[in-house]
Amino acid sequence: MKVAVVGATGLVGGEMLKVLAERNFPVTELLPVASEKSVGLPIEFQGKTYHVISMDDAIAARPDVAIFSAGGSTSKEQAPRFAEVGTVVIDNSSAWRMDPTKKLVVPEINAKELTAEDKIIANPNCSTIQMVLSLHKLHEAFKIKRIVVSTYQSVTGTGKKAVDQLMEERAGQNASNPAYPHRIDLNVLPHIDVFEDNGYTKEEMKMVKETKKILGDDSIQVTATAVRIPVMGGHSESVNVEFEREFELEEVYSLLRATEGVEVVDDVAQNSYPMPKDAHGKDSVLVGRLRRDESQPRTLNMWVVADNLRKGAATNAVQIAEHMIKLGLLKA
Repeated sequence: MKVAVVGATGLVGGEMLKVLAERNFPVTELLPVASEKSVGLPIEFQGKTYHVISMDDAIAARPDVAIFSAGGSTSKEQAPRFAEVGTVVIDNSSAWRMDPTKKLVVPEINAKELTAEDKIIANPNCSTIQMVLSLHKLHEAFKIKRIVVSTYQSVTGTGKKAVDQLMEERAGQNASNPAYPHRIDLNVLPHIDVFEDNGYTKEEMKMVKETKKILGDDSIQVTATAVRIPVMGGHSESVNVEFEREFELEEVYSLLRATEGVEVVDDVAQNSYPMPKDAHGKDSVLVGRLRRDESQPRTLNMWVVADNLRKGAATNAVQIAEHMIKLGLLKA
């Protein structure tokens, strides 16, 4: 199978290459793609050295699948060009997520909706993925009425520039090329992506809109506050979810333990709960601190952590491609 990785030199692109190798995805020919200035750079994959090629050369090679992590404007412009030559595009940007003609897929939840006509498939926002994966079976059982979520997001979600800023500041230096409008080390920024007219950021509104689309239920009310914190390894979320039907905590534990891709880490007597350092490098979503909201009925508090570069981006994209093979929509 001929596989293009668009944005191969970035943090997520590098993780995609790692995940493709780890999961033994049937790559017979790799096409690493990046910006013009990166063309020719060496990329290591499964013991072989490849060289970055241009977008035009990749399209001319007619790959079977192209996994994109190159930003929204690049995806808008280039994904249709790949699709026109028959390539299945799995896009990690926000470019196609809310397009009503495109599927927004978390494989464990809605991969069954994919068809041969789906040539551009959207990978959801990292924060949305981990939240909906932990909630979808609870939604089936108790029907979600409202979600209040606050995120605590790793600097890796912004990219290498942000990691460099944190490391320089941690070393006592001023950031040479800052990614954020304020220092991030020893600080917290309630500001991810751009602010919209309603006072929410684009990141917060992604969680609102994408949750409804993935779970297929516009009646779910969602409000979000997205926060950047000075950690690496994963995103954390405080999720308060109100259901229409009553639940027992034991039922919740049972459903979560039966949810593919979810790991329950919840033993407060042993100080065991999800943390970014423990999620780092893992594909599973860690869920813990489960407890009733004692201020109102039928409401649950939970703490959800996942590696945003893995399940939040690269792994989810590769899993979509794996499901396309399983469904006979991609020929391995």
